Amino acid sequence: MTDTLPDRLSVNPNSKYYDEGVFKNDIGIRFNGVDKTNVEEYCVSEGWIKVAAGKSVDRHGNPLTITLKGAVEPYVKERK
Repeated sequence: MTDTLPDRLSVNPNSKYYDEGVFKNDIGIRFNGVDKTNVEEYCVSEGWIKVAAGKSVDRHGNPLTITLKGAVEPYVKERK
């Protein structure tokens, strides 16, 4: 796999934007210049990320998310 990441990606296996092959690498998300570790889904072209809203879950057990808008930069973390 190359270091090019998709424009939109989700960690939820039920999402159509989930791609298991991408997750073989360690992926990081930089949002407005700050590394985020709790990103559920992102879209670079539209400039948003979805993050978990605390420990709240819906009736199906999925985390409730909020959408934050700003500059999104996904990257592949280097292995040490």
